[in-house]
Amino acid sequence: MNAPQRDITLRFLAEPQDVNFGGKVHGGAVMKWIDLAAYACAAGWSGRYCVTAYAGGIRFIAPIHVGSLVEVEAKVIYTGNSSMHIALEVNACDPKSLNRRQTTNCIVIMVAVDQNGHPESIPQWKPTTEADKKQNATAVRLMEMRKKIGEEMEIFVD
Repeated sequence: MNAPQRDITLRFLAEPQDVNFGGKVHGGAVMKWIDLAAYACAAGWSGRYCVTAYAGGIRFIAPIHVGSLVEVEAKVIYTGNSSMHIALEVNACDPKSLNRRQTTNCIVIMVAVDQNGHPESIPQWKPTTEADKKQNATAVRLMEMRKKIGEEMEIFVD
């Protein structure tokens, strides 16, 4: 049996159809790339089909220009019974210079599901390095914060 893959990097070229009226890549195009990388990372870890349960904390730091080489790095930072918290970082550069700069980061939660859409158990990830332990602890704190935010948001749900 192959070991689960904890991280992955997907690469894209920012194409003209990805650009908005301001000449920069649409935030929606970046979010699509993030979702694709989160899925690939979650499926690689779990060995299962996965669905997006949450995407948050999306921070657009710098614009991406058409023609840029875009790298979306995704890595598991926490696992539940069927869920995986994936930290994502987007970097872009001119492919001729390869001067990378961070453009976006966020957290996505993916859930492994069976053919009927029911959650399935996944392998558990345990942090080993200090950096992993810090990211794992942050994921736990963010879960607690999201729960509080969810309670506050109920006023908007009919």
